[in-house]
Amino acid sequence: MHIRTVDTTALPIVLGMLDRAVTWLVAHGREGQWGTEPWSTRPEAVQRVETTLHGGHIRLAEIGGEPAGVCVASDTPSPYIPAVDEPEWFVNLLVTDRRFAGAGVGAALIEDVRREAAERKAELVRVDCYAGGDGALVRQYQALGFTPVTTFLVERPGQPPWPGQLLEWRPNSR
Repeated sequence: MHIRTVDTTALPIVLGMLDRAVTWLVAHGREGQWGTEPWSTRPEAVQRVETTLHGGHIRLAEIGGEPAGVCVASDTPSPYIPAVDEPEWFVNLLVTDRRFAGAGVGAALIEDVRREAAERKAELVRVDCYAGGDGALVRQYQALGFTPVTTFLVERPGQPPWPGQLLEWRPNSR
């Protein structure tokens, strides 16, 4: 696996991964996480991804030269997450291409985030994720060494609230 920095021209790659993730989530009865429509067909979703890419450090994982996952991190949390009074590195977006599920792509990207945080002298790495359904995503982040901090709801016009979980990791928490 090779992880490299890319720029915002990776938008079509990221949208493709998100679209395949939605297809998988729907097929497994997990519509609550990202809905039922592909990200690439929803203008507000495309804009959200564009904004995230423009505001962050974009890292692309590749296996055999094929895009396998992407992570966008920055020193600014998602808009619905309160800021902290210390340097942090926040995972704004993490998606593994479903074609490479089980290959350790997400774990490798999280390790990459931790290295970047250390280089930036940030002793706090935070991430938020979908906390609904069976809680599998929260458990996945816990398996990667993150500790749950708080739950929250994101209000969305015309849609049910989105249940989230904020998690954190510190170098001495391993």
